[in-house]
Amino acid sequence: MFKRFEFSGRFSVVLHFILWFLAMSVLLRIGFMAWQFNDVSLSLFDILKTLLIGLFFDIGTINFIVLPSILYYVLLPNKWIGSKIDRFLVWFFTVLTLFILVFTFFAELTFWDEFKSRFNFIAVDYLIYTHEVVSNIQESYPLPLLVGGVLLLTALFIFVFYKNRAFHKTFTAAVSISQRFLVLVLSFLIALLFVSSIRNNQAEWSSNRYNSEISKSGIYSFFAAFRNNQMKYDEFYTSIKNEDAFQLIRGKLKSENAIYKTDDFSIHRTITDSSASSEKRNVVFILVESLSGSFMEEFGNTEKITPFLDSLAQKSIFFENLYATGTRTVRGMEAMTLCIPPTPGQSIVKRPDNHNLYTVNSVFKPKGYDSNFFYGGDGYFDNMNSYFGGNGFNIYDRGRGSVLNDDIKATRTNIEDKEVSFENAWGICDEDIFNKMLRVADQQYAAGKPFFNFVMTTSNHRPYTYPSGKIDIPSGTGRQGAVKYTDFALRQLFVKAKNKPWYKNTVFVIIADHCASSAGKDEIDVANYHIPAFIVNLPANQNQKISKQCSQIDVFPTLFSLFHWTYESDFFGKDVLNGDFEERALIGTYRKLVLMKKEKVMILSDQKKQAFYDWNKKDNSLKPIPMEKTFLDETISWYQTADYLFTNKFLK
Repeated sequence: MFKRFEFSGRFSVVLHFILWFLAMSVLLRIGFMAWQFNDVSLSLFDILKTLLIGLFFDIGTINFIVLPSILYYVLLPNKWIGSKIDRFLVWFFTVLTLFILVFTFFAELTFWDEFKSRFNFIAVDYLIYTHEVVSNIQESYPLPLLVGGVLLLTALFIFVFYKNRAFHKTFTAAVSISQRFLVLVLSFLIALLFVSSIRNNQAEWSSNRYNSEISKSGIYSFFAAFRNNQMKYDEFYTSIKNEDAFQLIRGKLKSENAIYKTDDFSIHRTITDSSASSEKRNVVFILVESLSGSFMEEFGNTEKITPFLDSLAQKSIFFENLYATGTRTVRGMEAMTLCIPPTPGQSIVKRPDNHNLYTVNSVFKPKGYDSNFFYGGDGYFDNMNSYFGGNGFNIYDRGRGSVLNDDIKATRTNIEDKEVSFENAWGICDEDIFNKMLRVADQQYAAGKPFFNFVMTTSNHRPYTYPSGKIDIPSGTGRQGAVKYTDFALRQLFVKAKNKPWYKNTVFVIIADHCASSAGKDEIDVANYHIPAFIVNLPANQNQKISKQCSQIDVFPTLFSLFHWTYESDFFGKDVLNGDFEERALIGTYRKLVLMKKEKVMILSDQKKQAFYDWNKKDNSLKPIPMEKTFLDETISWYQTADYLFTNKFLK
């Protein structure tokens, strides 16, 4: 492989290592282009630019990787070259680093399979929650075969180095002062260039998202995400005066039944209802993992994997045109509990100082509700227990000894082994978590307490395993089976709940946390934010299909209106059924912030960039259109005010 290169001298192993890494990175990049053959831009210019930009970032990446070894080679005196300790250190760290990088290349393939992206902030999160991630890998992939393959390839590459006499040259050649100086200066200059002037988003040169992602280096992207997990709005995004932003948003949230409490930078208001009711219906809220709208026959799917949900759409308040705010579970939780647009960077669920916020539970609690959060895995994952416990929910999870922080005034109850019939890497199956909720609801009813029970499901997640014999698709065979099992578990929940004395007075809200996939060739794949939502078990004459374009943040304000409640609100969401509701959806990634109104889509990006598109729903494409300042100002205002309120602790 390296015979054409006549390397000599002390740095032979390093040079072989660098060229090996660059060659593997190019092959991986070509592999990704082949993988996305139907989506990636394959013009000669775009292919060359994808490969050359990728090569540039690969050079920066491998320079950082080999910098410690270069320092070692430069500083080690000639008299110690080839000594036992020198041979041990060079061999050990070369083999170890090669093994890690081969494993990383494999990891990039599995990450791309799941997210159609190079490493990003999700990979950073996965590094933190190792138990769930390692278990998921073990259950999703043939781990012995994977590790064996990594070891075999590592041995093969080391053998190539050895046969090309890289180690012999490294251990027998002295190095001059000028050579040491030249190599050290070159390496430090490259490192300085990337640290001071190069940002990962500079790889995002193409309007085709796949070309931009493939241009990146996975390892470089990982550390860039690690550094930029939290982003201050005014530093990264186009902004306007706070006075103008709040004036605009207060106008958007204005309603005949909304009375603002102050005139300053606030959206706090009292929502009144002329037929105010003191009725306290129980609420069971179910946030379903990865339930894309495209899975339902209601939206054109022909696989018949959601028969129960399709039937439910005909006898509920069904949101036909609703969009998730983000691409991760914590974004769905943030949107549903805070009714807030997705602020840039990490979700509020995972940020510091996120206790005692004004959430939907702040509406339920004063009315005497017993509020609980149910999760089939360890609620430590993604900071869920801290967030929900710190905002007034009692916790039921599979935490196995994890405890809530001392400052959280809530209880945490472990789901016992005897309550579990099936469990995988992410938690107990949906039937088990629903059964747990039913048992707690019985206790709440017996105690005479109205309840608000928030349930997070896990079964519709890789490795897609669930109890056997429940549906006609074998467990662990793919997403379709997991979706159909979740649909089955929801049916069983209602079968059991209808026999409960509290059922007639209980409303069920079912909604997805996000879609199963959000990646596409455009910078935002609009169709992959479309999710179903249901409000079930209100009087039959209220059942309807809502075609208005809306967001996750609007569901609870709509529910509270249906209850005819008067309440205090810091919510950005509105009652969709109100005649003055203006159709729009607020969606985004951790870096892209989007306002969509009908077919018009405005995207705010970091580096204070913005783009305006017309969305073609038929082929899910975005066509650039001339900028509209009023639309841009509105987009800015939604996100700037949301970030301002949280950052300045005005959502407390």
